[in-house]
Amino acid sequence: MKKLLLISNSTNAGEAYLGWPREAIKNYLETNGIKRVLFIPYAGVGVTYDDYTSKVNTVFTELGATIYGIHNEIDPIKAVNEAEAIAVGGGNTFHLVHMLHKFKLMEAIKTKVLDGTPYMGWSAGSNVACPTLKTTNDMPIIEPESFNCTGLIPFQINPHYLDANPEGHGGETREQRIEEFMEVNQNIYIVGLREATYLLVEGEKISLYGNRPMRIFKYGKPAYEVQVGENIEFLMK
Repeated sequence: MKKLLLISNSTNAGEAYLGWPREAIKNYLETNGIKRVLFIPYAGVGVTYDDYTSKVNTVFTELGATIYGIHNEIDPIKAVNEAEAIAVGGGNTFHLVHMLHKFKLMEAIKTKVLDGTPYMGWSAGSNVACPTLKTTNDMPIIEPESFNCTGLIPFQINPHYLDANPEGHGGETREQRIEEFMEVNQNIYIVGLREATYLLVEGEKISLYGNRPMRIFKYGKPAYEVQVGENIEFLMK
């Protein structure tokens, strides 16, 4: 049974790194008996993978688990295959997907997680649980082999979803960008996952947690809000 913790963002303004989701991560680690986590830092750009891994490990150590980085493993596919749990950090989704394809890890991660290995990701790490990266907010700073991702969930996530259009800004809103996506991708749901919220997936069951609703998009239907506690299992079909 697949087990996924998909977090919209790592850090709220003014908080410590991985501050707001620490309780969710702690519960996820304890519920699944996780003590050692393979970390994938490839979304990090402008920070070394060692520094990124160390930063995450500082938090996870406080929560009772140890992080080790895939970039230090001689055989990355073997590391995935032997992992007790997998965590994928945020950053630039294009760079993350480029590296996952480069090392042939996309299918390895999918197979491992479908076999029951717990997976957690935030921001870009949540994006790669989707069928593609096409609803990321990031600039395409590098060209991946493919936009295809793990497809661990059958819908798309737009993390850090924002409703606002800043005063004086003449560009498209986030919702307008998602509407563009729907015009050429008409058969898939998109979830606008606001900050300080996360999705928990257990098999085909899925629930929203946090202090904000999420926004649901599907071509041909008006966008609408889903509150914490409402049934959203239709997303997994």
